[in-house]
Formats: sequence, structure tokens, C-alpha cells
Amino acid sequence: MNDKKFQIKTESGLFTDMYELTMAEAYFKQKIHNTPASFDYFFRKLPFSGGYVIFCGLGELLPLIENLHFNADEINWLREQGFDNDFLAWLSAFRFKGTIRSMPEGEIIFPLEPLLHVEGSLAEVQLIETLLLNYLNFQSLIATKAARIRYAAGDRHLSEFGLRRAQALGGISASRAAIAGGFDSTSNVYAAKMYDIKASGTMAHSFIQSQENELIAFREFAEWQPGNCTLLVDTYDTLKSGIPNAITVAREMKEKGQQLQGVRLDSGDLAYLSKKARRMLDDAGFQNVQIVVSNQLDEYLIKSLLEQKAPIDVFGVGTSLATGQPDAALDGVYKLGEINGKPKIKLSENIQKVTLPGIKQVYRFTDEEGRFIADAISLASDGIPNQMIHPYDPEKSMPLNTKLASPLLHKIMENGKSLLQQYEPKDVAAFSQKRLQLLPEEHKRFNNPHIYKVGISESLHQLRSDLRREYKF
Repeated sequence: MNDKKFQIKTESGLFTDMYELTMAEAYFKQKIHNTPASFDYFFRKLPFSGGYVIFCGLGELLPLIENLHFNADEINWLREQGFDNDFLAWLSAFRFKGTIRSMPEGEIIFPLEPLLHVEGSLAEVQLIETLLLNYLNFQSLIATKAARIRYAAGDRHLSEFGLRRAQALGGISASRAAIAGGFDSTSNVYAAKMYDIKASGTMAHSFIQSQENELIAFREFAEWQPGNCTLLVDTYDTLKSGIPNAITVAREMKEKGQQLQGVRLDSGDLAYLSKKARRMLDDAGFQNVQIVVSNQLDEYLIKSLLEQKAPIDVFGVGTSLATGQPDAALDGVYKLGEINGKPKIKLSENIQKVTLPGIKQVYRFTDEEGRFIADAISLASDGIPNQMIHPYDPEKSMPLNTKLASPLLHKIMENGKSLLQQYEPKDVAAFSQKRLQLLPEEHKRFNNPHIYKVGISESLHQLRSDLRREYKF
């Protein structure tokens, strides 16, 4: 039995895939490991059949890249795996010294466009690939799901309940991304402390079952949690037992100068039960007692509940949010764009998988009111394009007003040091919600959202075409 105790440290160089290390060793033995190179991070397909993605995870990623290293124990383990001693000596002194340009965390992003551009020596920019994809793909997926739920819920309180169904320690990142996407609180105590998030929680059915009866359970909970008392009312019978007992306790609390905060529904027909519960509470004089609901909620169910005029104040969303249902992952990729000053391309029989070569910039074009119209990908050396071409159909093009354009990629790391201040998830959320307000409504709808226009400049199109011919494809 292995009696070693492990603590997961994502700043460890071992937080990667084996092929990253084997490639780095090959570069080293070829003596090309210090060759200048650049990579782009982008994704190809929108999740949730939606119209946009929220860029998330950058705030956690940068400190990890800054501190990425291999300690002595890790080097010894790699030696046991058969890695060359000269390469391991280089690896033991490894620190990332590259430059990163990126879109802001919380930006509204779309397929194909470079979201983050990495420049440095070939080996070092290769070695951060897995770490980068791990953080950005997952958190962008969850933040997008959270933003969709926020859109459905309007201004109602949203609490993230996903830790029990999340993928192990991914639950910590899920809580961060949920807040960045627009949620108000989390049940995840660890994440609440780490990210300065409001912690929220009520009770489980087991607390009520552990007591002699439901009324005693409610009284005991109110006794010990008078300032944060939300009662779970569906353990036995919501309308015949749960709500009446909650009203009894609410009256007793009122006599003590206290106030019942809410009741929670966790099963059954939430639209029907919330309406009945609201009427019973109001008739008893407890109009301020909130109705909290949970139980397999997602953006579609929340939208349906509110369309039915369900009087719900708080939504607790767990599984579908923390796991990104129904999409397991964002298909973000990290592809070589240039090496030693020469543009590079990855070819495919599928034109959508042919990469965009060279060092690029992304420009966002707006109308006079600042609303988003289109994004154009251009070679960085060319400046703002006045026309863009459809990325897969050169017969389609669109003129662009260069006066209403702004670059999206900005330098955020230089010589391996972050240039950004650390933002809390709620700061990312504020920026993201502000940007979402500039995205036309037709791109936000859940069913058949309008496709946002992303194109490439004429010079980039020409470069890609030239390289395809060069490689005889």
C-alpha cells in the first residue's frame, strides 16, 4: 500500500499530460527548445446550443503559471520514468518567462477567435498547455451556464448548491465560475472563504427526520439559527404539515422579535406548491418570508416557473450548474500559430478544424450605442480591417466601420509576471453582466439563438490559403 500523503498543488509542473513533457524533452534534445513560438487558445463550438460564452478562469490561471515549477521530489520521480538527466536539469530550473495577451476575464466570446495568445520559447509555451486548458475550459463552461441561469431568473437571488455533485475538487472552481457568471452566493464553505463569496445554506431532510417530529425540528433549528432560519418544508407533506408548522414557528419567532427568513421547497410541482405556500404565508401575515426552491433546476425550468408566475424569491441550483449539463466540456484548444517567425497551420479535411496561422488580434465592432455587431480576426501587424470574410465561405464578406472597433487582446503577462491585479469573482461578474447588456437579445435566447458574426481579415484569409497550398491540401 502506498503510504505517501499527497496534496494537490496545481503550480506543480506535474499538473500536465505526459505528452507535454515528452515533447519538451524532444525539443530539448533537438536543441530547439528555446526557439521563439506562439500558441492561441480558442474554442470551436458553443455549449448548451447557446449564442455566447463567458470567458472565465484567467484570474486563477495566471498565478499558477507564474509559480509553475518542478521540485526535487518531482524531478526524481520523472527520472524514474526514464527522462534524460540533462533535460531534467533544465526542467528543475524551469520558470515561465513568456508573454501572454488575452481578452479580459468575463468578456463575451465566440467560436474560432483567439481568446488568449502565448509567446515565448517553444518548450515553455508547450508546457503550460494542459494547465491552461484545464482552468479556462471548465470555468468558462460553468460561468456560461451560470449566466444563462441568471438571464432566466432575472433579479431573483441565485445560490450555487453544486459541491455534492461536482467532480471532486472541481467543485471549488465551479463555485468561483458560478459567481463570475452572475450567481449571488454558494453553499460551498471553502469557496466562500477563498473567494470572499456570500455563504448560504438551510438544512437537510435528515435534520427533521432526526427529531421527534417536524414542528420540534423547526423549533430547534429556529432556536439555534434565529438570524438565518429557512425551513425545509417538504419532508412529510408540504401543504398539510410543512407550511403550517413553519407558520407556527414564524409566529413564535415574531413574539421574540425575530423573523423567519424563508421556506424551502425541494420536491413536487414547484409552481403549484410555491403559489399555495405564498398564499398561506400571506394569509398568516408573513408576506416577507421568502420562498426558496431547489431540486434539479436549470435555466429552462426556472424560465418555465417564472412564466407560470411562480412566486419564487430564491433559486438554489446544483447539479446542472456545477457539472455543466448537458455539455461535459468546452472544446477549447491550444494550437501553434507561429515558430521562429514563420506562420504555422494545422490542416484537416474539415475546414472548421483548419487553424488560423500567425500572430493575430481580435477587433470588436459595435453600433453607435456600443452594442456588439461583429468580431474580426486579423493579423496583428495589419491593424483594424475594413472588411471581414466568412471564416469558411470566402464568397461571403462584410464591410466594417473602423471607427467603431476596439482590440480585445491585451498584454496581461510579460517575462512570466502577471500585469493584472487580482479580481474577485464578483468583479468578473459585474464586468460580464455589463458586457452582456451590449449583446443584442437575439443572441441570448435559449432556442435557436442568432449566430454572432465572426470573420477573418483578407490578409489572414490569404495567408491561410497560401499555407494550405504550400502543404498541398
